Amino acid sequence: MTEPTIRTATATDEAAWRQLWAGYLAFYNVDLAPEVTDSTWRRILDPGSPVSMRLAFVDGEAAGFAIHLHHPSTWVANEDCYLEDLYLDARFRGRGVGRALIDDLIGICKDKGWARLYWHTDEGNATARKLYDSYVKTDGHVRYRMRISA
Repeated sequence: MTEPTIRTATATDEAAWRQLWAGYLAFYNVDLAPEVTDSTWRRILDPGSPVSMRLAFVDGEAAGFAIHLHHPSTWVANEDCYLEDLYLDARFRGRGVGRALIDDLIGICKDKGWARLYWHTDEGNATARKLYDSYVKTDGHVRYRMRISA
């Protein structure tokens, strides 16, 4: 396999991202309102937004993405980076693309002086957890999420 090329998303990537995004939502069996997807895309492209996306390409084809955001923390002096969404098209799983996206994000964190990178995944996602465990073991925290508005 050709090594993946990873870069920041641009407006010309919208169709490729939407296809990957649809696969991501299907993987987790989630339906989102179209306006949420539209809002996510606008945030990704907005240079003033802390939300950003890196896209991985293999032989010119969009293979996956890593959507992340940075934010201040009360636990460290520098900002943290949250990897909110990591997804690979099924055809590219197990071929090092996910690792390349995480390594790319680690490099960005180092370049920007962000203190920590963190993420979470579904406990039943054994494939992702195998990759994630190769970087660091879970910290044992349990996530709680309360919906306030639609």
